[in-house]
Amino acid sequence: MASGFGSGFMRQLGVPLGDRVIRLGVTGLSRAGKTVFITSLVSNLLDRGRMPQLMAAAEGRIRTAYLQPQPDDTVPRFTYEDHYMALTAPAPYWPEGTRRVSELRLSLKVRPRGFLAGITGEQTVHLDIIDYPGEWLLDLGLLEKTYADWSATALARAGSRDQAADYLAAVAQIDPSAKLDEGVLRHLAQLYATYLNAARDAGYSDCTPGRFLLPGELEGSPVLTFAPLPAGDYPRGSLGAEARRRYDAYVGQVVKPFFRDHFARLDRQIVLMDVLGAIHAGPRALEDLRLAMADILGAFKPGRNAFLGSLFGGRRVEKILFAATKADHLHHSQHARLTAITDSLLREARDRAAFAGAATSALSIAALRTTVEEEVTHDGRPLGVVRGKLLDTGRQAAFYPGDLPDEPARLLSPARGGDATWLDADYGIMNFAPAALSLRPGDGLPHIRLDRAAEFLIGDLL
Repeated sequence: MASGFGSGFMRQLGVPLGDRVIRLGVTGLSRAGKTVFITSLVSNLLDRGRMPQLMAAAEGRIRTAYLQPQPDDTVPRFTYEDHYMALTAPAPYWPEGTRRVSELRLSLKVRPRGFLAGITGEQTVHLDIIDYPGEWLLDLGLLEKTYADWSATALARAGSRDQAADYLAAVAQIDPSAKLDEGVLRHLAQLYATYLNAARDAGYSDCTPGRFLLPGELEGSPVLTFAPLPAGDYPRGSLGAEARRRYDAYVGQVVKPFFRDHFARLDRQIVLMDVLGAIHAGPRALEDLRLAMADILGAFKPGRNAFLGSLFGGRRVEKILFAATKADHLHHSQHARLTAITDSLLREARDRAAFAGAATSALSIAALRTTVEEEVTHDGRPLGVVRGKLLDTGRQAAFYPGDLPDEPARLLSPARGGDATWLDADYGIMNFAPAALSLRPGDGLPHIRLDRAAEFLIGDLL
């Protein structure tokens, strides 16, 4: 039986008593590769030839795996088949990214370990994968902030970002205490959303509210028509008072239901991070990623917030994996450095999660390997590079992103110090297209350390 679930809940999900249900949350910020991760994970659990580090697969205890209808009929299904077809087509292409919550159930027939195998026989483990945008998870911090608190933080952050210039100029020209003008407030909200999208494109991670980036069916609604304003005692009927009311409505009617209906039911969680992209964007983007991850970990410490505590009760997420994606953009000789940087980047966030009782780990992975490794000679010394097909031109190219430091502090110290650029290095990034594949029978999609990620997340329950 799944940890923390009673038999009544198991029957509610429509599974026989004794079957195990694992609810795995998959999230990450934009372009971290959530859709590809889920597609590759499912592919490699259905066909386990590339999963030697998943012990249940290596020991032959997973007898079969199959997809079946998910338990939540009101949640869109993750369209695995479409995404798999995109990645394995003769001219493969990247599938569309996550823009809403979706779900998929993968069931595995598993032979238990040791002497239990002769007593209980095969067991069925249902892996429910819940895919949701990381931008929405960042809204967790809003549960603990008043409108005034959030505005102060948002305006301070905007003041250090060039992308916010138009929004800050517009704020300087209005009086928040003046009578509400719907056109003015709508214009401010549009400028703020434009700024958030530009900041995300520039490599920044902490861009709240998350639904300003992915509004979905809420686009144009009053609950998304507000913006941060300078502190003040706004009178009733003023622009500032209405912005505050709509912020409160956003928290109460959008953020809270998401955590109640989806997040509070998770058992395991993976957070995908584009650490290489943040390093390429510069010290401020890397520091912003660190702060965003620290805020996200607040979700796994529900006792700090009365609302979250009431949702979780005695349950909490048991394991959290932070995965730096796109490891295939580096020669394997640099993978350990990327993992060490990720681990150090998340030190504060991981400490918070450990305090809450969750086991955490950091790993560098590539859910779909798109490159091959080569060695070239540069300035008389061998240099490890990767070669792949460029996304924009379709031509093959060898790429060396720069030499990641052995000591993570060489990146994290200037990031925390607010430096505008890296002083002693320049880190590049390249967008690769998926490579054409020729899969052998029994093999899932090619990857780097996806099996180790799966072993950490669910191996102890198989």
